[in-house]
Amino acid sequence: MFDKLRDAFRSFTNSIAASITTAELSESKLSEVRDDLFMRLVEADVAVDVADVISDSVINQLRGLKVPRFGDKESVIKNAIVEALDKLFSDVPNVDFMSEVIKMHNAKKPVVLLFLGPNGYGKTTTIAKITHQLMKGGYTAVWAAADTYRAGAIEQLEGHASRLNVRVIKHDYGSDPAAVAYDAINHARVRGIDFVMIDTAGRMHTDINLMNELSKVQRVSKPDVSIFVADALLGNEALDIAKYYSKYVRIDGLVVTKVDAYPKGGAILTFLYELKKPIYFLGVGQGYDDLRPFNKAEFFRTLIA
Repeated sequence: MFDKLRDAFRSFTNSIAASITTAELSESKLSEVRDDLFMRLVEADVAVDVADVISDSVINQLRGLKVPRFGDKESVIKNAIVEALDKLFSDVPNVDFMSEVIKMHNAKKPVVLLFLGPNGYGKTTTIAKITHQLMKGGYTAVWAAADTYRAGAIEQLEGHASRLNVRVIKHDYGSDPAAVAYDAINHARVRGIDFVMIDTAGRMHTDINLMNELSKVQRVSKPDVSIFVADALLGNEALDIAKYYSKYVRIDGLVVTKVDAYPKGGAILTFLYELKKPIYFLGVGQGYDDLRPFNKAEFFRTLIA
């Protein structure tokens, strides 16, 4: 995963280390390597504006840096790059999702999780994966089939639910999705169920009726966490859709899916910079255990290692 993005930073580091002949990097050299880093980031699927900001931040961190002509030059440069990334993304929260929702559960029950995103991004599978993680910790869940528009949506949800032995609260197709969410939350309260997972419709984001419908679901369900499920393979298109969603509904954080089939990696940096929201998990396969917690600091260090 993220091979292209890692290669961009590694090539950048090697280029600088190989050219060091003085205690400080020259402005001409910094300008040269800055342009090279920018191009490599764009090739790794980082949005152009974000690649521009990252390149400037890294160069500013390197400017005036004392680098040994002999010895471990690469470590000094790598540490400076990581520090630049840490500073640039300092306003993006780093959230341990499971710990946070379990804290919420200790204060109230049920905890309501709302899942947002277009069809095909992996919402239903993500709901199943997170439920599986919670169930391994001994918690219970009920699902709300609040996608009452797409033919087969309820059956798809029920397929995963039957494998995990989870109850699905559903109404007929065409019914009010907010009512489904409301009934699922009441069901959980009455039966002492720990978590409610609300699946939602994912028609084209430019469908104003859908956006208003999602807004109503959020108002009625008052979710503790609203999660946007983003498809890594769509890169900047997924970002644009998330931005559009955020005009109508609150987005607290993201799950990025299909990362196992996404060797570029740059969209992760773009999501973090543009949305200023935490990434909770990376989806790395179709199995219920194929969900990796995302840690921003560890991600940066993996890129530079």
